Amino acid sequence: MIRVQVSVVIPVYNEEANLAALMGRLLPVMKEMGKSFEVILVDDGSKDNSLNLLKEFAASPNIKVVELTRNYGQHAAIMAGFSIVRGNMIITMDADLQNPPEEIPNLVRVMEEGRYDVVGTIRKGRKDSFLRILPSKIINMVARKITGVSMRDWGCMLRAYSRPVVERMIECHEQATFIPALATVFAKRVTEIEVSHEERFGGKSNYPLRKLINLQFDLVASFSNLPIKLIMYGGILMSFTGVCFGLFLAVARLVYGVRWAAEGIFTLFAILFVFVGLQFFALGVIGEYIGRIYGQVRKRPEYVIENIYYAIEEGDIR
Repeated sequence: MIRVQVSVVIPVYNEEANLAALMGRLLPVMKEMGKSFEVILVDDGSKDNSLNLLKEFAASPNIKVVELTRNYGQHAAIMAGFSIVRGNMIITMDADLQNPPEEIPNLVRVMEEGRYDVVGTIRKGRKDSFLRILPSKIINMVARKITGVSMRDWGCMLRAYSRPVVERMIECHEQATFIPALATVFAKRVTEIEVSHEERFGGKSNYPLRKLINLQFDLVASFSNLPIKLIMYGGILMSFTGVCFGLFLAVARLVYGVRWAAEGIFTLFAILFVFVGLQFFALGVIGEYIGRIYGQVRKRPEYVIENIYYAIEEGDIR
């Protein structure tokens, strides 16, 4: 396999309004760097005209289009791109132009100067709404705690990875993984740089609050058993509290009589409902872990590639 110096992997899902502007800015940046490069665009089951536009781009040299059979999600699409990259250095970014392509040379420069395995980015002057920024801050806090790596911005997909790190991630075959955190498992030297952040160029976001919540749980469940430990400690605390409360009721009944206990029946029901609710919540969390184990044991693929489009010669698409 012929290697190139830089590969850029971009997941695409319903981004027809952004693709022309994206490629119009990305390709000049890559050419001006003077390095051999390839751009891998992964269509993640788009329902609009994105795939047809991507096929047109595939007629140009240095561009490959990966078509997945359905929508697998952003991180699975990136892993699909990783599976065919030829670059010694791999850049990931989103297709909505909130990650400016003009920042790519800065990531490449830092990777080469510092010999880093991973270069993350910190979005300077972030152009997102409060409902996007707040969950992102929570994800950043949890990721730092779980991984032990003090990076400030885990949510920005404009990142650079060395080829050995990407190869090790591909070998994991993990489902529902969080790529920035998984990369730190295999990276020896990690750093971050500040990059500019822009408004979404066109269309609407494909990452609603629901997906951010799912991403948060993917991060916790894939890298930690903290929820199960919290449930265990919470169960011990609840049991101890229940014993103490039972002793209190027994003493109160002896001191104040049966009438006092009857008048407190609704309070007991309220407390019972709280405990039952906590039990159902605990069962739900444990069930989520068991479901993930079941999914991993079945060994279903994280993604399925339908086609790969690229130009053998100018205008000739395979």
